[in-house]
Amino acid sequence: MKITYDHEVDALYIRFTDTTVISKHLNDGIALDYDAFNHLAGIEILDAAQRVHNPETLKPVLFEKVPAREIKNQVATNS
Repeated sequence: MKITYDHEVDALYIRFTDTTVISKHLNDGIALDYDAFNHLAGIEILDAAQRVHNPETLKPVLFEKVPAREIKNQVATNS
């Protein structure tokens, strides 16, 4: 599992497996990514800091920082 948070675009992504995915949007800014076997492969949360009581709680979650363009490319590819 890999968790990334980009503070510049306020996007949190939890990746369970690295594979090609199909995204299903739950509501504004939240999407679930499924693999070819319909298993949950990842969760994307946009405006993440606005969705938690204290945005400081996202700082300890930062395992790997990725450039915003990588997240945007991933979203564009998976949409």
